[in-house]
Amino acid sequence: MNTAHRRRVIAVGMIGNVLEWYDFAIYGYFAAQIGRYFFPHEDPIAQLLSAFGVFAIGYLMRPIGGAIVGHIGDRFGRRAALSFSVAAMAIPTFLIGLLPGYHIIGLSAPIALTVLRMVQGLSVGGEYTSSMVFLVEHAPEGRRGLMGALAGTGATIGILLGSAVGAAFAASMSTAALDAWAWRIPFLLGLLVGIMGFVLRRYVLEAGVAVRRMRAPIVETLHDHWRLVAGFAGLSVFCAGTFYVGFVYIVSWLQTADGIAPARALEINSFSMMVLLPVTIAAGWVSDRIGRKPLMFLTSAGGLVGALPLFWLLNHPSDLLAQLGQLGFVFLVGIYYAALPALLVEAAPATVRCTAVALGYNLCYGLFGGLSALAATWLVGRTGDEMAPAFLIMAAAAVTLATLFWFRETYRTPFGDVRSTVAA
Repeated sequence: MNTAHRRRVIAVGMIGNVLEWYDFAIYGYFAAQIGRYFFPHEDPIAQLLSAFGVFAIGYLMRPIGGAIVGHIGDRFGRRAALSFSVAAMAIPTFLIGLLPGYHIIGLSAPIALTVLRMVQGLSVGGEYTSSMVFLVEHAPEGRRGLMGALAGTGATIGILLGSAVGAAFAASMSTAALDAWAWRIPFLLGLLVGIMGFVLRRYVLEAGVAVRRMRAPIVETLHDHWRLVAGFAGLSVFCAGTFYVGFVYIVSWLQTADGIAPARALEINSFSMMVLLPVTIAAGWVSDRIGRKPLMFLTSAGGLVGALPLFWLLNHPSDLLAQLGQLGFVFLVGIYYAALPALLVEAAPATVRCTAVALGYNLCYGLFGGLSALAATWLVGRTGDEMAPAFLIMAAAAVTLATLFWFRETYRTPFGDVRSTVAA
């Protein structure tokens, strides 16, 4: 594979993740405004719970989306799956930016928002896993970990973009303007990234040759490989819980727990996202040399013992201490995220790789990822303890640590040539 072709493969694999996570980032960052605009509650906590509840519903659709897009990828090729998923995210993102609020169309507003988030959940369920499979399958020899880490890097760029756009609007707009209309603009801008991604995938990639099979990929996966799917879910619990508590929920938490201004909270998160990029890339490179499991053991154990101290730092009104606390989560999540994609793809059978990875990963994210922000908000409100979200991260770390013992190291495992069945 020459350099130009490799760059094209990386761009195609990453562009959808940029859009997917840009949208999910700005939804999380503007949850307070969305709660006030679409849900008729007098209590700000109730509004925030409603907004994160719709966020969670979108995530509960991920396993279904993973099954659909995974089936498309295993049956019709990676190009078809990747083109479908990016279109299914771009259109609802744009429509959310146009959607009237409760005070205009009444109950139809939260219902329409929920439907759009469900469609986006279907898209996300297939996008990230299909792109990680695509990138790892096209990796040069000895670079599967690095290429898999780039899938996570695309997600980080999307979150960084969403955070930066949110910070820019929060800094340049009055609170009244941000609440009234300015929060819509980031959603409308997402259409531009979606069009770029669709063009790259639809008209740049070549179609692969479909595999002839006797059973549908979803049937084969659930019948023959259900234990592997459950294992993939267990491996994903730590990054799901830690990521959404530590980087999406935390933006609202810093404002309510520490009294940090919205613009400053977004700036703290944006800086952490910038640091996350080199950490993820470097860890992917390291995983090609020492293996996936050592890095995953180290970081999940770090989450088990370090979540409370990091939240102690975050729970101080000092901007510097809050930044240091979130940087601790940057290293835990970045290193784990870097090693995970390659291990999942290397451990999955080639004929059902998209489906198996998508089901396991999204079963976890549908339950733990989407519900993390909602559960953290509920726990703090119920107990009055601002440190309560740390216990969610500790529980997730314990599950992943136990699951890791069931998997063998994969970084030196020979990888079959499946590129005749994927976009080249």
